[in-house]
Amino acid sequence: MSYIKLSTRVLALSGALAAISAAVQLIHIGYQSPQWGMWIDVVAVTWIIAYFLFGLKAALSVSVVGAIVITLFAPDTWLGAGMKWIATLPMYASLYLFLRVSQKNLSDYKNPVHLVTPIILGLIIRCLLVLPLNYYYAIPIWTGMTSAQAMKVIPWFIIAGFNVIQGIIDVVLAWIIVFRFRLFRFADWE
Repeated sequence: MSYIKLSTRVLALSGALAAISAAVQLIHIGYQSPQWGMWIDVVAVTWIIAYFLFGLKAALSVSVVGAIVITLFAPDTWLGAGMKWIATLPMYASLYLFLRVSQKNLSDYKNPVHLVTPIILGLIIRCLLVLPLNYYYAIPIWTGMTSAQAMKVIPWFIIAGFNVIQGIIDVVLAWIIVFRFRLFRFADWE
């Protein structure tokens, strides 16, 4: 069995990032569509920051802990926390896969041109995941509508559009915080 090994420093910083994620969820910094009820927020930005600073293991740890803490402190958002986690996973996974395939390092993301391909790939995978999950899982649980009713009331392009905007905000805002505000000086690769 393989265990995730993180240094004490990375573990402490990951815990801080997960706590920030939970805090911005609890005070809910963002925009909620009054018609559809979907949020554009900054909850997953720290998850992507963890990836840019420390890699995939840290991003997974921060996102899982963040989602669990959100669920514990705001029990009505267990569904939202799970959906946020599933929707964000393709974003940092595509960043990771791009580096593996192109044989680049995390420091190469200093150049924002390297973000284009993984963001597009992550958004495609994200939409392929969230559309069926919303129609057959989240919306029926949250609203009580059947899947057929949900498809009539909430068009697929609304769900996809919100997720595309959210995915871009997550990665771009995390990139700005890490690379423009020089947070990368705390990274493992620096």
